[in-house]
Amino acid sequence: MRVAVDAMGGDFAPDVVVKGSLLASEEVNKNTKIVLIGQEKAVRTAFSQQSQPIPSNIEIIDAPDFIEMGENPIKALQKKPKSSISVGYNLLKNKQVDAFCSAGNTGAMMVGAMFSVQLIPGIIRPVIMAYVPKVSGEKGIILDVGANTDCKPDILAQFAQLGSLFCQHVLKIPVPRVGLINLGEEEEKGNLAVKEAHKLLTNHKHIEFVGNIEGRGIFLDKADVLVCDGFVGNVVVKMAESMFDIIKKLGISNEFFDDFNSDVVGASPILGVNGNVIVAHGASNDLAIKNMILLGQQITESNITEEIRESFIVESSVK
Repeated sequence: MRVAVDAMGGDFAPDVVVKGSLLASEEVNKNTKIVLIGQEKAVRTAFSQQSQPIPSNIEIIDAPDFIEMGENPIKALQKKPKSSISVGYNLLKNKQVDAFCSAGNTGAMMVGAMFSVQLIPGIIRPVIMAYVPKVSGEKGIILDVGANTDCKPDILAQFAQLGSLFCQHVLKIPVPRVGLINLGEEEEKGNLAVKEAHKLLTNHKHIEFVGNIEGRGIFLDKADVLVCDGFVGNVVVKMAESMFDIIKKLGISNEFFDDFNSDVVGASPILGVNGNVIVAHGASNDLAIKNMILLGQQITESNITEEIRESFIVESSVK
């Protein structure tokens, strides 16, 4: 297995990426190699500052350019074919790596995925998901968390299906419960898109729909898959992260709220594309980078991309 990492991605790259890769190199499986893609001189300099040799399970691939956080994704990918993100996607597309991870420009990662490895046939929009801790100690997921701020009902219904497949094959939940985030539990509540999505989910053959979930029920064990547009999902995730920061500043330690720490989760996969793609916060530290790499390994082992592809091929043939 080869997990590629954008060595130039993030606010503190390449130093933090190198530190996180060193941490991950001690925890990945014996057959996993970490492939760092970036300006080779800068990456090697970052390693030299760690006063230890480059481990045998870390490889460096030179990419002379990189896409900055504030650049326009489409223009940057067109103008910088030798950027770390462009090179990473070319490797993924040609199956020279099994997963591609980055804490860099999220827009460029999304656009790169759609134009390089492309969408799985039948997928309308790719979606970014995030883990959701529950007071029960279990873990669920929420999607979308930022890729699609405006979603039509059929897109929300497809997010539910993608989330269910992820829970089945990665979290090993046999029959994931799907909830639609709304401002009330009654089916007539919400805006037009959410109301119509409720109807589609109620009649969906491939999911176990349990109805609307209010904001106060997000962290309770009411559903395994929480569906919403990227606007709502991003607000929820950022609010949860702020709760961890506030509690930390107050000097309070709590196991449940510790799971709101974005560094512990590490990153989020992009579902619906023809490859294993993982994105992380631009402000990721070395712990987050390590966990991003470990998530890339887990996603690859789960075979989730192939499972999604197979599911939609079967669904298409039935239609």
